[in-house]
Amino acid sequence: MRPTFRRERSALKRGVWPVAGCDEAGRGPLAGPVVAAAVILDPKRIPRGLDDSKKLDPATREKLHAKICASAQVSVACAPPWRIDRDNILRASLWALARAVAALPEKPKLVFVDGRDRIDILCECQAVIGGDAIIASIAAASIVAKVTRDRLMTRLGLLYPGYGFEHHKGYSVPEHFAALARLGPTVHHRRSFAPVAASYGDPVTEDHAGPGNGEILPLPIDLEGAVPA
Repeated sequence: MRPTFRRERSALKRGVWPVAGCDEAGRGPLAGPVVAAAVILDPKRIPRGLDDSKKLDPATREKLHAKICASAQVSVACAPPWRIDRDNILRASLWALARAVAALPEKPKLVFVDGRDRIDILCECQAVIGGDAIIASIAAASIVAKVTRDRLMTRLGLLYPGYGFEHHKGYSVPEHFAALARLGPTVHHRRSFAPVAASYGDPVTEDHAGPGNGEILPLPIDLEGAVPA
């Protein structure tokens, strides 16, 4: 069963509108930012085929991304590695989600967020576990976040040849571990994550995240920005 617009339409019938969905991509990787997206779908122009981004192949995600951006209100925000290391991955993700909502062209009256944690925003917020498979606006946000992050990591792959960012997008795969061992970490790696800490020679403790500090080098977009997409 695919996500539906039922909850958004129910809110609209109660006079609660706009309604946004938000989601993030990139909590688990060893490198790169967490990217959050917020989307207000047009009730009359809902793209067909919306689904949890993890269930879609890259080509389908790209097509849906274009349709979403052409028909909906969309914004994106990024939490860079230094913020993840400073605040921890959960807080950095919630911060990026709140920034994405705040950057929407029209302020929502209700926000659905994927997961168990509500975000600190100036309107009603409902956390929905598995929301990207249930609520259309969250599914749309998951696609925007995933496509945006994948594009960023592909650019990082061009700036840092040899790491394979364009392939694994920063996740924990053998190719990435081999590159860390061979080349060492970059400023885009998350030093608070155990494998990266180990590559720095830091003692690995229980405080390190599972599966770096420093300034972020210039990229074609602001890694700590919140912008309409």
